[in-house]
Amino acid sequence: MEAFWPRPRLAISACLGFAAVRYSGELIPDKVVAALREHVDFVPVCPEVEIGLGVPRPTVRLVRGEDGPRMVQPSTGEDLTERMRSFSEGFLAGLGSVEGFILKNRSPTCALKDAKVYARADAGGVVGRGPGLFAEAVERAFPLLPKEDEGRLSSARIRAHFFTRIFALARLRRVEDLGGLMAFHARYKLLLLAYHQGEARQLGRLLAEAKGRPFPEVRRVYEEGFLRATRLPFRLGPMADTLLHAFGYFKKGLAPKEKAHFLELLAGFREERVPLEAPLALLRSWALRWEEGYLLDQALFAPYPEPLMSLASS
Repeated sequence: MEAFWPRPRLAISACLGFAAVRYSGELIPDKVVAALREHVDFVPVCPEVEIGLGVPRPTVRLVRGEDGPRMVQPSTGEDLTERMRSFSEGFLAGLGSVEGFILKNRSPTCALKDAKVYARADAGGVVGRGPGLFAEAVERAFPLLPKEDEGRLSSARIRAHFFTRIFALARLRRVEDLGGLMAFHARYKLLLLAYHQGEARQLGRLLAEAKGRPFPEVRRVYEEGFLRATRLPFRLGPMADTLLHAFGYFKKGLAPKEKAHFLELLAGFREERVPLEAPLALLRSWALRWEEGYLLDQALFAPYPEPLMSLASS
């Protein structure tokens, strides 16, 4: 298994285990965030506290406006929209390099998609849902970076996708020359094929034509392509095709019953009856048996630190 993992830098809502800054004065412990602490450098932030709201504090809510939701404090009637937008833009401009964001769900500031939008500040029902004002600024400033809320990270598949992307990006950003970038691409080739074959081929062409171009430009374009390729979780069909490709390395050395067993596992994976870990473990055991170094080096088998793979889905 991987001996060294670079540490991704993640911005995170401070209430998720770092400070008791919720409007109610609560600290919200989160097992995924707790598990990540050994492997990630966090930058906690509470946008509401940063614009001067106290702890505890009267709630704020998003209210339907002519040009989009406004952030209002019903108890005072104060419109905090411009203060929040000003803080968000300034904070994100000075944040430096980060590999992703973990934000508080359902928050009028930090929610990525599910903040309630009300008809009026003082009364009226919910008329929609959408991003909080800080999360909206995050999306504008970092459209390609991985972003999740703590609620979605309780899903094993979403969590694995997020972890895969942030650790890959942390590794990619430590590459210093074209040779290193080619080695990175070789390491992630099967994983990229499982996510998006078209983008994977484009990245290969980029590297083939990269000689003579300034390396920082090549790495920037590669990073953008990598993040586009992995934007959505892998689909079962392309991942199964990738596993079948890896299986081809061993077909001549396997007994008929071993081949049949793997193909049965693969069919079960395609039909969502078998977890990805089952065919992966079998392929890796064969790679170890025949010392197939190319496969053993593939990020497909270890896309992030092993201790994080043991997190159970809620």
